[in-house]
Amino acid sequence: MGASQGQARFVSEINVTPFVDVMLVLLIIFMVATPMMSQGLDVDLPQAKQAEVLPTETDHLVLTVRRDGKIFLDEYNVETLEELEGYLLKLVKEKDKTLFLQADKEVPYGIVVDVIGRIKAVGIEKLGVMADTYEDASGAATSATPQGRK
Repeated sequence: MGASQGQARFVSEINVTPFVDVMLVLLIIFMVATPMMSQGLDVDLPQAKQAEVLPTETDHLVLTVRRDGKIFLDEYNVETLEELEGYLLKLVKEKDKTLFLQADKEVPYGIVVDVIGRIKAVGIEKLGVMADTYEDASGAATSATPQGRK
């Protein structure tokens, strides 16, 4: 009792071409969207004549002091400076990570010095300060990416 020539047989294989197409589209969407999600906080950094590029490894945290006086450790709001010391001790010192400080250029110098003093009081030695490079004579920025200096 064989199959007659007029009847089609069922194909028992899975066609993965549509699956691969959808996966490639999703991969492209995530590759484009991920950098936009980790842009960080909006800070107008001061400018420096020369600055080193911020390292790309994940063994660092960024402490941000915004123009309005709010302080963030990475993207988490820190309510008080005393609370900041506890976070720095747990997240930076105990895990031996590098800390980068980015402060808006409009933040009073005294606040920045107070924050740096608290960082040093906790015992953090690996501290970098972030800045942008100067604009050249044509008005175009010589480097638009955040810069760090140890």
